[in-house]
Amino acid sequence: MAFAVRDAQVALEAYARYLHVPAETEIVHFPKSGNKVALFNLGGIEYQLCQSTDPNGRFASWIAERGAEGLHHICYEVDDIDAALEHAKSEGAELRLCKACNVKGSHAHPEGFVAFLDNDAGGIEIEFMQVYTPEQLDAWNKGGAAAV
Repeated sequence: MAFAVRDAQVALEAYARYLHVPAETEIVHFPKSGNKVALFNLGGIEYQLCQSTDPNGRFASWIAERGAEGLHHICYEVDDIDAALEHAKSEGAELRLCKACNVKGSHAHPEGFVAFLDNDAGGIEIEFMQVYTPEQLDAWNKGGAAAV
């Protein structure tokens, strides 16, 4: 689950105080997508506290539109991203452009193949991810998206 926050450090401090998330959790800067992200697991769920580094960035814009921080998107792991996308499209879904990569539909990211729907569910963006096999992850680590 990814939460749009104004300040990842401040949000992480709250999770550390109230929910025992390690205070030393790293906040990673992703220059390509213009985000800072604190990533941790809590109750078997991966959480992302996402802060835009650009005032017009994806998460900052989302917060400005709604007037508050909150749950931005949920990433659903799928075994076959192409089949998941075909099913969603057959039910009327449309694909959203990944602004970091300028790609619509399934494409390589650091952890797996991802795609975003332009439709949401209850105001929450939907992302699909097909996690890399060990061989695909090795290829990514050696050469990025072009190698997968």
